[in-house]
Amino acid sequence: MFQILFLVFMFAAMYFLMIAPQRKKQKEHEKMLKALVAGDEIVTAGGIYGTITSVKDDRFIVRIADSAKIEIGKGFVHALVKKSS
Repeated sequence: MFQILFLVFMFAAMYFLMIAPQRKKQKEHEKMLKALVAGDEIVTAGGIYGTITSVKDDRFIVRIADSAKIEIGKGFVHALVKKSS
């Protein structure tokens, strides 16, 4: 009986210490991705800074230099650096 209670306690502790915070962080990231618009400055998961020039269904067109634009998947945006005014 003690072993079963111990396992239940360990699972509950793991859920509240590891799984729940990760799910919260994932939801916040998805909310941030949905709010991105052209003109926002972002950083990609690879560490590339750029400005969003266009938003497509599953990707962004990002200007990383004066004459260089790249297309990146929405999931590869790591963080919002500066919101456009």
